[in-house]
Amino acid sequence: MASITTLKLPEELKFRISVAAADAGKTPHAFMIEALTVQTEAAERRHEFVSLALAAEQEVAAEGLVYDAGETFVWLRDRLAGGQSHSPRARPVTRRR
Repeated sequence: MASITTLKLPEELKFRISVAAADAGKTPHAFMIEALTVQTEAAERRHEFVSLALAAEQEVAAEGLVYDAGETFVWLRDRLAGGQSHSPRARPVTRRR
């Protein structure tokens, strides 16, 4: 069941939404629902991305090993082309200051 929420929109924004919704063949209500859904999903993906990045940072800090991006990309390119290059090797993290 949907709940009722009231939004106080500036008149200019309300007009712009009406025009954009009409251009998209939607009601202003459907247009706003879609916009809110898109923004909510983007915020959720961003949150998940940051969570994964922080977990990866903790994993690197705990294990102390990383792979050189350049070596990894060369290896991937070679593998995708059917080549047999050496796998990149894990190296200790070096701290930059």
